[in-house]
Amino acid sequence: MSALPAEAAILIVGGGVVGVALAGFLAEEGREVVLVDAGAPAGSNSNAGSLHAQMQSRFMRIYPDQVPVLESTLHLYPKAIAFWRELESLLDADFGMSMHGGLMVAETDEQLEFLRYKAGRERAFGLDSEIVDRAELDRLAPYLGPAVIGAEFCANEGKLNPLRANAALRNRAIDKGAVLIDNVTVDRVVPRDSGFTVQTSAGHLRAGKIVIAAASGSRALCGALDVPVPVSPEALHVNITEPADPFIPHLVQHADRPITLKQFASGHVVIGGGWPARVTGPNDLPMVELASIVGNATLAQHIVPSVSGLHIIRTWAGINTVTDGKSILGPVEAVPGLYVAIPGDAGYTLGPLAARLVADCVLGRAPSEDMRNFSPARFAEAMKQPVSAAARP
Repeated sequence: MSALPAEAAILIVGGGVVGVALAGFLAEEGREVVLVDAGAPAGSNSNAGSLHAQMQSRFMRIYPDQVPVLESTLHLYPKAIAFWRELESLLDADFGMSMHGGLMVAETDEQLEFLRYKAGRERAFGLDSEIVDRAELDRLAPYLGPAVIGAEFCANEGKLNPLRANAALRNRAIDKGAVLIDNVTVDRVVPRDSGFTVQTSAGHLRAGKIVIAAASGSRALCGALDVPVPVSPEALHVNITEPADPFIPHLVQHADRPITLKQFASGHVVIGGGWPARVTGPNDLPMVELASIVGNATLAQHIVPSVSGLHIIRTWAGINTVTDGKSILGPVEAVPGLYVAIPGDAGYTLGPLAARLVADCVLGRAPSEDMRNFSPARFAEAMKQPVSAAARP
């Protein structure tokens, strides 16, 4: 493991998909980059590999007030998936990427009507979504069970193997000259003159610029600098089966029940979708719940009956980061030299594109998106707004 240097032009805090992609983008431009990661289980190293474009029904059920916010950033998702493809080609790597679209299935007329409305909204924001009936599903996805009466098909969606993708992005950052140091926590950041003094578990470091890309851990780091970033952790569950011959080309979700289901190129079927895991303390590993193992697998074989013949060979829990529905990206105007890089819902899908946008900010270039829409300043501005009389206790 590399030793912590005394100085760095740019310090990145967080070694998930955003952090390592960002380190690679900056290092290839000749910037001196040090990345430190606490080594805690998070989203990227426990991700199930879905490349989401359509709005997830689970998000819409849990956070209905945030749906307009999510819709305002829907255009980013197809771009982010296309960027994954560009990266795979640029790195001459094999992410196990497969683009056969996604199916969100319905079992009732009410669910199908909900999907019809949702697909219409998504088309208005540029997504390639349509409703398919059971007869069309028999041709398109004969592996679906008899309870499914129709689905929304989103041609923009796909899947990849996050183990392959994470390793390729990390190796690229190292090859470009970035210094990546694992199992180091950042305890304190103090702005000094034109930079920062950073106290870590491995010693002190002086950095010219800092990018906080620590997912849900960003809240405490930014809060200590009086920068509100109200993200929160959410522990979720994933199952994976033994390998089987290819039979599920799509990313499969449900209109009203918590499930995502896909098959990797290796033949393994990965089953997730929002079943809860357990966290006992901020520094503890998230733990799987028996009820989630059983419930997740039972729902999977209801939707795709052929899954019932496969053994579950591993199960794990990871941490999802919950934002206000959209990404938090770019410079913190109140603290010169400080940047935030936290993708919004379905953050793994957005990860590399979010890193590219923040890298352009750090490099002083014009990003391809209007960054005002993602600015961390929106939370400080919201805190300044007067509370209406009706909202007062």
